[in-house]
Amino acid sequence: MDRLPILLTNDDGVNSPGLLKLASALNGLGHPIMVIAPLNEQSASGMKLTLREGMRFQEHKELAKSITINEESAVRIFSLDGTPCDCVIVALDGGLNKLVPDISPSLCISGINRGPNLSVDIFHSGTVSAAREASLYGLPAISVSLATYSHQNYSDSISCTLQIIEAISSFLPTKPPNLLRPKGAEMNSPNNRLTEVQNSFLSGDIFLNVNVPEVWNGSIETVKLGARWYQNASDMMSDDSNEVTFHVGAATIIEEDIENTDCVSVKNGFTSITPLASWPQLHPLGVSNELLEISLESNSKTGLPTWLYI
Repeated sequence: MDRLPILLTNDDGVNSPGLLKLASALNGLGHPIMVIAPLNEQSASGMKLTLREGMRFQEHKELAKSITINEESAVRIFSLDGTPCDCVIVALDGGLNKLVPDISPSLCISGINRGPNLSVDIFHSGTVSAAREASLYGLPAISVSLATYSHQNYSDSISCTLQIIEAISSFLPTKPPNLLRPKGAEMNSPNNRLTEVQNSFLSGDIFLNVNVPEVWNGSIETVKLGARWYQNASDMMSDDSNEVTFHVGAATIIEEDIENTDCVSVKNGFTSITPLASWPQLHPLGVSNELLEISLESNSKTGLPTWLYI
């Protein structure tokens, strides 16, 4: 079976181990890989874009060579001195296809991020925002995070990601049917043999957010977003000159114990998968609450969304 070409990005930077280990694993399975990631860490950058400034762009041939397992499948690695969303835009609508004509991605994976992207994190996360940006351009997308800072063993995260890719490969076409939104805001049904949820994923109107726990119990749950609160999130400091500065962080994180949510799922050792709407609810392409509820239906054996199977 021909392996789908994949676009990889992140917010941890082009040299981050989660990104490179995932790229290497995908290459080992025969997927052509194009990486374009920020030159430096861009965590919590959200959907920020770099305007009115040129961004340094470079290829990392030695880095690509160092992670290549299957030399018959292409690996190209680029960095951009910008944000995760900048990277996606350059990859899909910035002429990068002229530099890499042999890799036209069928799917975008943003990650593997170090640290959780649960609940309200999705609004600030550069990792999730990059996946959303890809979906806005009509490319099916997944964001993946290792929901801990205690270690950098990405083997479970890679295993989960590969399992998801394997499931969607039955209906994911080589050429994304809605890339660059050729019909604009017109509702698009790429394939009449697929369900509405599958078509929404293919069109980029929903995408997936995945969080793998610190210690994975081997099971997956498809769940809603939870309630996560950051308290005492900024500190005020002053120096000898009485200049006041603030530092934004997270002194206390409180997660509500709400069943069938990503926070509780990850806390209990499950990998959480949450389908997210790409567009605001009142946008012409905003998906309905009914469709989102259907997207949460899961396979009793695998825990993956049922619509990932055809």
